[in-house]
Amino acid sequence: MTETTQAKPKAGKLRKAMILLLGLLLFLFSIDLLTLSMIRLNNDLVEELLNATDNPFIGLFVGLLMTALVQSSSTVTAMVVAVVASGSLTLSQAVPVVMGANIGTTITSTLVAFSFFLKKGEFKRAMSAGVVHDIFNILTVLILFPLEFYFDFLSKLATRLTIYFFDANNVLDTSYTYNVLFTRPVTNWLYELLNMPILTLILAVVLLLLSIKFLSSAVLDTFITQDVKNLNKHIFKDPFIAFLYGMIATAAIQSSTVTTSLVVPAVANRKVSLMKVFPFIIGANIGTTITAAIAAIYKTEAAISLAIVHFLFNLMGALIFLPSKSLRNIPVRLAIFLGSKSADFKIIALAYILLTFFIIPFLLIYFNKQ
Repeated sequence: MTETTQAKPKAGKLRKAMILLLGLLLFLFSIDLLTLSMIRLNNDLVEELLNATDNPFIGLFVGLLMTALVQSSSTVTAMVVAVVASGSLTLSQAVPVVMGANIGTTITSTLVAFSFFLKKGEFKRAMSAGVVHDIFNILTVLILFPLEFYFDFLSKLATRLTIYFFDANNVLDTSYTYNVLFTRPVTNWLYELLNMPILTLILAVVLLLLSIKFLSSAVLDTFITQDVKNLNKHIFKDPFIAFLYGMIATAAIQSSTVTTSLVVPAVANRKVSLMKVFPFIIGANIGTTITAAIAAIYKTEAAISLAIVHFLFNLMGALIFLPSKSLRNIPVRLAIFLGSKSADFKIIALAYILLTFFIIPFLLIYFNKQ
């Protein structure tokens, strides 16, 4: 009886490990298929993408709008890494898209706040918790985007780091210099079977979405047990400990959307204060960059540079706001103010979401084409 009881947890752990491995393989395969599709898709779609991202401001809003629609910056950044690896997009064109994706991903936690819509006090706190991630990323973009726009600050720094750690002779070669791994034979077979670049592109995007959702739920089931849930008071006891928890949990789950959305109800129900939650959210922002890093494992050096840009952007945001309590107060106070106004006038909350994530980005992209 005892041996059977002991065997069950071992079998359960093995099954979960196999599920995680399959999820990771599906993720790598979808990225490979996406890259191959972009290389073969030599038509107006790529030209439109290049034309749009030639303007860094439009690239920023393309990333924002795409992520708001997909509700996953992990998916969008992985797609952008694949497009850069295919040579259809340069590093400098891709950087603003990744910045925009960082803002767009925050929509989910803001939408979670609407589950408290009918209770004014709880909605006020939930809305504050939902938008603090938005505000943090918007402020980080306001600081770093001008530096990238005028001086190529992030792309040049990422390039230097790529030269130092990787192949110094081939760093910004956007030609197809793919190091073929085990996924390529299957990718080639499927591509030749379908023989339709548009269809394989759509399939790759669907598989990418499914793989990230699959990995997210699998890791959540494996690591976020009831015992961990009961450690909330320890997680948020110190800002730097909260930061580490946010970073590690999000890196494991591969979704800042999940981890930041989980804390919104906690703030709404007064389980933890917004000030204590904020460092956790900053950590989650860094943890989510693991997806781009995985996507760049066997891509060109330019794709690796983009993954480094994603990490540097979130790291610098953390270095700006985390060490100083007075600086941490800025996003928190802005979030509390917006939460308070949203509770008093519900239309403000709705207008904020529609304008920030959909209407303004769409109009800017649309009028740029005219």
